[in-house]
Amino acid sequence: MKDVGYFDIEDCDLQDFARLCGQTLSAGQLRFATDVQKNVPLYDMPSLTAALSDPAQRQSLLAEWGWVLGQSAGALVLKGAYEDTAPIDAASRAYEAIIAEEKARSGGGADHFAAAGANDRIWNSLQKLCETDPETFALYFGNDAIAAVCEAWLGPCYQMTAQVNLVRPGGKAQVAHRDYHLGFQTAEAAGRFPAHVHDLSAVMTLQGAVAHCDMPVESGPTKLLPFSELFRPGYMAYRRDDFRAYFEDHCIQLPLAKGDAVFFNPALFHGAGSNHSSDINRMANLLQVSSAFGRAMESIDRTAMVRTLYPVVRALRAAGRLDDTGTAAAIAASAEGYSFPTNLDTDPPVGGLAPETQAALFHRALSEDMAPDAFNAALDAQNARRRA
Repeated sequence: MKDVGYFDIEDCDLQDFARLCGQTLSAGQLRFATDVQKNVPLYDMPSLTAALSDPAQRQSLLAEWGWVLGQSAGALVLKGAYEDTAPIDAASRAYEAIIAEEKARSGGGADHFAAAGANDRIWNSLQKLCETDPETFALYFGNDAIAAVCEAWLGPCYQMTAQVNLVRPGGKAQVAHRDYHLGFQTAEAAGRFPAHVHDLSAVMTLQGAVAHCDMPVESGPTKLLPFSELFRPGYMAYRRDDFRAYFEDHCIQLPLAKGDAVFFNPALFHGAGSNHSSDINRMANLLQVSSAFGRAMESIDRTAMVRTLYPVVRALRAAGRLDDTGTAAAIAASAEGYSFPTNLDTDPPVGGLAPETQAALFHRALSEDMAPDAFNAALDAQNARRRA
């Protein structure tokens, strides 16, 4: 694709996409992989314990993983990432108890890219497991294979988050998508970001899933389209029906055993599969790991800023001294303009892909001519929803 400053959803070329996805990854291109299945390399982690313990070999292994994730197939499987699956069993029991408690309390949470009620989802399973059973948390996340692949893509100081997904027999598949950041924006919003930011989005997070049970293909392990992360305008293209049809015709699925983990570039076209089994409750802990560079250098009390600013902007607009362009600039310089991180239990993406931002609330308050006291109350309510 020619170099452009911005991507347009209408300019995405399916033939270019198909050429990229038509590549082949061979075992001869890899030093540490045990096998390559359907263009996805498999790594036997118990046999790589020594390599992870040796600094030089560890760096070589991490470099290979980084190449696979960023310049080749875009996905890899760590076989036996948990050689001892006792921590997985303990975590599964804790997660099942959390699911039962949350369903009894509120009916369960909403999901991205799948109909509500199609599965059981635990938002922020990371913190909830830690608070419910800290010993299990330490054993579960004290896993060098998981740490190593996170470092391979994101470098040190990465930020772990996790969400459990439990799909019961009959659970439907997700539609093909890309993930956070730009994958969780509308097409219109994503199109406003320059092309180089689309490139950046793919290296800001790593997607993973730890298998909490054996997952044969009929149980619906994640559908993947190797090499699709290489298509630069893919954050626009995945929304198109023709690209989603291509995905369904060419995607692959790999069976996983309990204790295996799959990791992939967030720009890879993917989606959870349908559970066609009669008796498998497919549980995976979905890891969404963020770069340390995804945080601002300074902590800003933006709530205090917008609380002070709102009545001033409202008065200036009423006096004709601040037009829409100036208003938007003032809000952008003060209010939080991004939906995440948030508490998805209390601030779910109802009616869209992301909750209302502080900036959007500011704009809405002006359009509804909220009195300052009403705006402050709405701001307090929003902040309360976002807190863990």
